[in-house]
Amino acid sequence: MWWIILAIVVILVIWVISSYNSLVHSKVKVDNAFSQIDVQLQRRFDLIPNLVECVKGYMGHESDVLKKVTELRTSWASATTTEQKVEIDNQLSGALKTIMAVSENYPDLKANQNFSELQQELQNTENKISFARQFYNDAVTKYNTNLMVFPINIVASLFRFKSAQLFAVDSAEAKQNVKIDFGNNRVENK
Repeated sequence: MWWIILAIVVILVIWVISSYNSLVHSKVKVDNAFSQIDVQLQRRFDLIPNLVECVKGYMGHESDVLKKVTELRTSWASATTTEQKVEIDNQLSGALKTIMAVSENYPDLKANQNFSELQQELQNTENKISFARQFYNDAVTKYNTNLMVFPINIVASLFRFKSAQLFAVDSAEAKQNVKIDFGNNRVENK
């Protein structure tokens, strides 16, 4: 009888250890996936000063957009939480969309080789950011699912694992398309 009880206890201990390790593995994947987004965003931030300098001479009266991009780039460095970084990234994506849309009003700028190269680099980086976000959200979904699935949820609550936040666009402004009005040289979100 004692052997059966001992076998059950050993099986339970092995199951708890296995479940715990599975949750840790999933959490590490989430952290790694977010760091990949961070790497791509840093790449984008490294391109921004060159882009701003390139368009400054052409886009004098849109200086508020350029100023906002610079401020957001600076804010990123002081962001400490995932939520703050997501919000700053959403705002920056909208501002960069505006710069690219406004550049359509300046044929000389569009013809500038440096601007074209920066625009291409930025476009490639945006694609990489998009893939990194998708990978992160896949990792978060798997991790959060593991936290809720019975009986692993018992181990998760026992060791106080917390769910992770998906990388999502929260602002309605960031979800809107940029509308260009060539007649008035205006750019607005629609």
